[in-house]
Amino acid sequence: MENFVVSARKYRPSNFKSVVGQGHITTTLKNAIKNNHLAQAFLFCGPRGVGKTTCARILAKTINCTNLTAEHEACNECDSCKAFNNNASFNVHELDAASNNSVEDIRNLVEQVRYAPQQGQYKIYIIDEVHMLSNQAFNAFLKTLEEPPKYAIFILATTEKHKIIPTILSRCQIFDFNRIQIADIAQHLKYIAAEEKIEAEEEALRLIATKADGALRDALSIFDLIVTFSAGNKLTYQETISNLHILDYDYYFKVLDALLAGSISDVLLTFDEILKKGFDGHNFITGLSEHLRDLMVCKDPATIELIQVSESAKERYLLQSQKAGVSFLLSALNICNQCDINYKASKNQRLHVELALMKMAKLPQAISLVVLAQEESKKKG
Repeated sequence: MENFVVSARKYRPSNFKSVVGQGHITTTLKNAIKNNHLAQAFLFCGPRGVGKTTCARILAKTINCTNLTAEHEACNECDSCKAFNNNASFNVHELDAASNNSVEDIRNLVEQVRYAPQQGQYKIYIIDEVHMLSNQAFNAFLKTLEEPPKYAIFILATTEKHKIIPTILSRCQIFDFNRIQIADIAQHLKYIAAEEKIEAEEEALRLIATKADGALRDALSIFDLIVTFSAGNKLTYQETISNLHILDYDYYFKVLDALLAGSISDVLLTFDEILKKGFDGHNFITGLSEHLRDLMVCKDPATIELIQVSESAKERYLLQSQKAGVSFLLSALNICNQCDINYKASKNQRLHVELALMKMAKLPQAISLVVLAQEESKKKG
């Protein structure tokens, strides 16, 4: 039986060009290599799963490559690149600060720094989760970080920059990694699906990308999970929402149609159906708030790009936004927001959501009465 390799490892980028959604970082690093402007200490910070350790490894490999390509990427063919790819490079040292955070661990590392590389130009030290180091360990590391030998380069990676002492921050060149855009994650998943010969619906990939919340590694883990669940070479939207236990946006369109029609009974019956499917009332109300926000965004052609859904879904949002007035959307958003804030404090949470829905169902009527009163006063005036 062949060993399964998770997508996050199998498709881990091997050069700067293949890094997803961090163009501002990769361009800067390539230019630093090209112009020989390499700092002696880098700090890569940002949320989990966005490519910090991956970029650190690519940088370490590229720095020591003896045959750089025209684009200043590692060649993957020289002895240094081959040794790195086989995890046999003596010039690259990785330390996990989460489990090696004592003064003794840092002293051992500092001791290694004293020895120049036998082959290659640089010795690179990658310290992951550097914020986990103790204060004493940080202090033991300070002098080496401030005045390292010319052949030593330190690459520190962290998810929590605020936990690193200022004296360390001031000695590093800081790179802030962004959350990866939904469109970029969906595009990367589409590429992986094609490589694995999996027929994937675009809506399903976009849903996985949304659920991952900007972390590509999370998106790849979810992708693997749903492919396993499907037990075939097809990945559908319906299987994705049932596996991730996400409420289908069809329900939100249905709820809003009922609200615009002013039908309290239809709204309550749809909400009951949602609860029977095992969904939480709080998740429903936050989802409805997002739906209302997306409809609000669709009102102006300038802001329509802020809605990150597929083209087919965008058509539906545009169509429904034409039926709903700005006054209705703003008032409904306000009711949803108040319901969200007070949900946890409520003793009867179902009634709390139902009351909010009933208020929203009466909004069209209230708005029309206000408009009528304004017209009457104009006539009298």
